[in-house]
Amino acid sequence: MSVKYGILALLYQQKTHGYELKLELEAFLGIKGKINPGQIYTTVDRLIRDQLVSSVGTDDQERKLYEITGEGRRELEKWLLEPIPHYSTKDDFHFKWSCARKIGYGKERQMLDQQKAIIMKDVMDLTKLKTEFLIQGDEHRYLLITGSLLRLEADLHWIHQIENRSQ
Repeated sequence: MSVKYGILALLYQQKTHGYELKLELEAFLGIKGKINPGQIYTTVDRLIRDQLVSSVGTDDQERKLYEITGEGRRELEKWLLEPIPHYSTKDDFHFKWSCARKIGYGKERQMLDQQKAIIMKDVMDLTKLKTEFLIQGDEHRYLLITGSLLRLEADLHWIHQIENRSQ
């Protein structure tokens, strides 16, 4: 995830302060984790330096407000239209498994079983969250979780293919 473009997307709709940017970015991430506030302010400083964001005073609580510039809008729109290539050979487990095959590591089956177990745990956790988001009417998070589940399903399918070819 690019904090830079997340900030630009949030500022695209309205000006806001750094702490609000942090909270909104964490909402974008869903279950993936927290963002360090320092990362927000460092990124905002770079965006100001690059003239993609400007500081426009303070709010009623004396917090610095930021807004996207015209150049920032163009940069965000350009980024949004760039497709994201999928390099499956750069996937961490695929790389680790390829290394194990290269050296003739005798515990490939254990590696696959452990990977399947962690994927299944993630599937169960995400399925529970997906249901909660559906009940809450949180369409954004529901769709993000659905995408994550589909990717996990593809990973499981890949492992099953390896297992079937190894028999």
